[in-house]
Amino acid sequence: MTAFDLTPEVADANVRQNAVLRLRELRVTLPTLSELADPARIGQAQQVTLGGIDPDEPLAANLWRVHWFNDEARTGRDGIPGHIVLPESVTGVKAKIAVALGDRFPMIGAHKVLAAYGCLVPRLVTGRFDPQSDKAIWPSTGNYCRGGVAISRTLGCRGVAVLPAGMSRERFAWLERWVRDPADIIRTTGTESNVKEIYDKCAELERTPHNVIVNQFSEFGNYLVHYACTGRALEAIYHHLLNRDPALKLTAFVCATGSAGTIGAGDYLKARHGTRIAAVEAIECPTMLCNGYGEHNIQGIGDKHLPLIHNVMNTDFVIGVSDRSSDSLNLLFNENAGRDYLLRRRKIDPSLLRQFAHVGLSGYANIVAAIKLARHLELGADDVIATVATDGAPLYQSERANFLARHYGGTFDDVNAGEVFGRDLDGIADDHLIELTHVDRRRVFNLGYYTWVEQQGVALEDFDKRKNPSFWKGLQDTIPAWDELIARFNADTGAKHAQ
Repeated sequence: MTAFDLTPEVADANVRQNAVLRLRELRVTLPTLSELADPARIGQAQQVTLGGIDPDEPLAANLWRVHWFNDEARTGRDGIPGHIVLPESVTGVKAKIAVALGDRFPMIGAHKVLAAYGCLVPRLVTGRFDPQSDKAIWPSTGNYCRGGVAISRTLGCRGVAVLPAGMSRERFAWLERWVRDPADIIRTTGTESNVKEIYDKCAELERTPHNVIVNQFSEFGNYLVHYACTGRALEAIYHHLLNRDPALKLTAFVCATGSAGTIGAGDYLKARHGTRIAAVEAIECPTMLCNGYGEHNIQGIGDKHLPLIHNVMNTDFVIGVSDRSSDSLNLLFNENAGRDYLLRRRKIDPSLLRQFAHVGLSGYANIVAAIKLARHLELGADDVIATVATDGAPLYQSERANFLARHYGGTFDDVNAGEVFGRDLDGIADDHLIELTHVDRRRVFNLGYYTWVEQQGVALEDFDKRKNPSFWKGLQDTIPAWDELIARFNADTGAKHAQ
């Protein structure tokens, strides 16, 4: 099966029946994409099942928390997705930077569990994955494979995580608690920049029958679930701000490309609000900026290739951010001396400062990129830039300790804090930023050829058709069909009536 074969129709009725039997046995009911996009549509019966359920346990009820509208405790639901609006005192720009908080998602404390749901469930309801015999292989640089393991367990499937050995210790500690067999954690060579090594391992694993590669970089379910759900969540945040200030414009969406699932939300926002889309990458590995290569530590954003599911021809900017900035800001907002400096010298509101516990390395990269874009476009107080923090600071305590030891001898003081603030917030310029022309978009699009056609065997015709907006519109239009397939699947399991 290729990435382009996953259409909203039953492919194998017998395999689908096996999935029905497994989920009936486990009494699992699947949320539709529309319910996860707008949890107000979730029925009262499902809400009642969440009472007393620990959001960090591999329980089927937690599937109904795989959305952006969880409260801070992740046990209840808010009308507005959790977010931070960064003031000029932090960013140095007048534009409002609204950061959606991904660590409110259940089980893994990161929004990549939404991507995993959007990739595996379509396979189950169409008979393309048999939970009785297949293994889901989740290639990732961290959070997606954790999401895959979590979703696999809750759906009675076996999940295998494939990720670089150099990722944060906290990622591996989580995986070690969740997998049923230590062999289900496969460590590949390198760190964040070594995506091809992940692909090579998956190609090896795929030669074994019943290993199903659920590749976030080429699974259009990843794009679609973010278009439907993350796009709607960011729009809800904007409408919340608009109610307070009717003059506001949703000017831009800034997002590290990673697997290019989350940046798909930009297509939703552009269609409805004319929002411009900025893709973020590390300047240590400037793939889109200048066909470059290298290594970096902005964990979770990927590089040295273009994901198949990235709608490049709809992207307006590419912005490079140094991992020195994301690592330094992780220190500034989480070390005692840094927080004391921000409170005393910069007069940052203590309640706002506490919210930075919900921001991880890629979140800081997105914030820096948003500031760069605001400076480049000379945005004002009526402009809103939306972005996301995929996960929170607890996932990077070991990375913070390593960075502190390497660059500060283990001690971070008031002077260091001032230097970081001056360099990585006040001193941000609009360097390593390009506004894409049509020719630039074609250049970036063509880079994907070497990964997907030459290495991964995607048909050239399939590769090229992604240039056309009608291809992406066709994907978006399948959302009602996917909802209907999920609803029919639930009816066949009978689980909705059993819970």
